[in-house]
Amino acid sequence: MGFSAASLHAVLESSVPLQATGLVVALSGGPDSTALIAAAAELQGRFRGLPLRAIHIDHGLQPTALEFRERCRMICDSLSVPLSIVAVKVDGAGESLEAAARAARYAALGAQLQPGECLLTAHHRTDQAETLLLQALRGAGVKGMAAMPVCKVMGSGWHVRPLLEIAHEDLLRFSAGLHQYRSSDPMNEDMRFDRVYLRKAMWPPIEKRWPGAAIALSRAASHMAEAQQLLDLTAAADVAQLRDGEALSVPGLRALSALKRTNAVRYWLREADVEVPSAARLEEALRQVFDAHPDQNPAIVWGKKALRRYRQRMFVTDAEPPSLSVAQSWQVAPESALELGPRLGTLSWISALGGLAAARLPAVVTVRPREGGETLKPGRLAKTQTVQHLCQTLGVLPWMRDALPMVFAGDALIAIGDLWMAADWCAAPDAPGLSVAWNQAPLLS
Repeated sequence: MGFSAASLHAVLESSVPLQATGLVVALSGGPDSTALIAAAAELQGRFRGLPLRAIHIDHGLQPTALEFRERCRMICDSLSVPLSIVAVKVDGAGESLEAAARAARYAALGAQLQPGECLLTAHHRTDQAETLLLQALRGAGVKGMAAMPVCKVMGSGWHVRPLLEIAHEDLLRFSAGLHQYRSSDPMNEDMRFDRVYLRKAMWPPIEKRWPGAAIALSRAASHMAEAQQLLDLTAAADVAQLRDGEALSVPGLRALSALKRTNAVRYWLREADVEVPSAARLEEALRQVFDAHPDQNPAIVWGKKALRRYRQRMFVTDAEPPSLSVAQSWQVAPESALELGPRLGTLSWISALGGLAAARLPAVVTVRPREGGETLKPGRLAKTQTVQHLCQTLGVLPWMRDALPMVFAGDALIAIGDLWMAADWCAAPDAPGLSVAWNQAPLLS
């Protein structure tokens, strides 16, 4: 189909969530995004009354960056569309410049979205076909081969690609009348980038040999998206049965077929907003989880995340769990608070019957990490136990035990977070005292 404000309106009706509060065009200054914002500007006030604005991301990677910023200002001024310009720093260490720029761009765009706003990008039919081919060349699975979705959650809003069924030629025809605002991005001519090489060196002969290739490949991506939806429905049902708190049941995973097991774990990781490892890495991770001896706690790390097993439960965690690193002094007084550090929350004193006897407490206590060998009597009738034994009894996750804040009065361990208090330091059950509250505590068991 051709492209016009009317055709854009129709696609927006079918793809923009009803809860949307506004439209935001990602404006590069190139012809595609210029066509998109020009058509969207024609609709101002006529599409659910939603406000329209634009964002331009300045990567600072080329000498013409300033030219593009000014061009975007000219476009938006002429269309009476508010514009925000956001500069980002691209760190290409460890990955391609192309991938690093894309990651920086989308992180900035997501951060700029207000609750309920929809980011509109000008990806068209040929972009979709190129994405499918690139994913195939990378050995992607069904999800990757589904290429780009029309709508997905992004930050506090959504990312909508309303032009995926529009031919690139139709966008160029629409923007022909906007020639004074069009510009060419030098990065789109740089054959070092995979997408540029595909577009310049490979796509022309593909289209010559197979006219309509973009339509066919775009249709194939839609088929893959439907297949992925079916896989997700199956995985969602399996994960619902496998959930054990924040973890998955290892015996439950064993009972699934290999294909359903892998599908369920991939879905569970995506639900947790965790990048799924490669197929080989995931297969090896599950093998270690299943084959480890019962008294072992395997950890399989990829990137900044890890899969860990403890007591027949499989967890996804940070590769480096939080840990208390230094000793700190803490004033003893009701409502006095102590920040423990990143991802560890805050301790505070609260008044409580049967709590630590205030008259016995010093003015200042010390909070420090576990060193090993500490003991504590957790109840009047209980025996003195090692902290390790207490953790095992309560099921504190092994990788979280170094996060436990140990509260000392001099050389005496009087409390461990809000998990245990030393009984011989406590007031009578009906007498006033002080207890420890651990706010925003990490998951411990």
